[in-house]
Amino acid sequence: MDEVLNILFNPLPNAIMTLLTGLSLVYWLFTLLMGDGFDFGSQSGLEFEGADIQDLDTPGDTDSNIEHAEPSFLSKTMDYINIGKAPLMVLVTLFKFIGWIITLITSMTFNLSSYGWKSVIILIPVFVLTYFLMHYVTIPVAKLYKNVGYSGEEAHEFLGRTGKMKSSIQGQSIGSVEVIIDKDVIRLNVQSVDGSKIAYGDEVVIINETEDKKIHLVQKTINLNSF
Repeated sequence: MDEVLNILFNPLPNAIMTLLTGLSLVYWLFTLLMGDGFDFGSQSGLEFEGADIQDLDTPGDTDSNIEHAEPSFLSKTMDYINIGKAPLMVLVTLFKFIGWIITLITSMTFNLSSYGWKSVIILIPVFVLTYFLMHYVTIPVAKLYKNVGYSGEEAHEFLGRTGKMKSSIQGQSIGSVEVIIDKDVIRLNVQSVDGSKIAYGDEVVIINETEDKKIHLVQKTINLNSF
């Protein structure tokens, strides 16, 4: 038993990864005890109370303005490990578990305990390797959730909601807007619906989205402060 504990918590990288993986285990045990089980992602979405979204004035052929918009680097890195195709906590747990196993094997193979606290540097290449392995590990996981009808964790309906710009946009440039829903702060990638300039801090309304639902189209709201 002492030998097992020594492997799990010595050297420092092993202790860090054991603790992180243990926290995920506690999370899943707590989830099961609460009766939630493993959420397969059935969702109803929030109903927007107010104006009918279809009645909002939207310019025609808006998708043509963003058809060739290049996804951000962050979006590409997230897509690579199938984030959005399975519950985030499932993917986070897999990442920790794979990283934990690699760390244990590495520490025993290279005798990292002899490096003291400096051995923690090994976590950098471990995380990089884990990231690339996640691409292949999450493929069957994403297929499983697709087969059970999982359609993403985003249960909010954003069309018709207002938010505050966190960047300036004009033409086909892509920026971000901050939307607050039930005290949760959510940031979305947005683009001006007609290409007009929208400045940082302007209040905007989300009136459309691209076909792939990755970019929302906004226009500046009209109020007394606009004049």
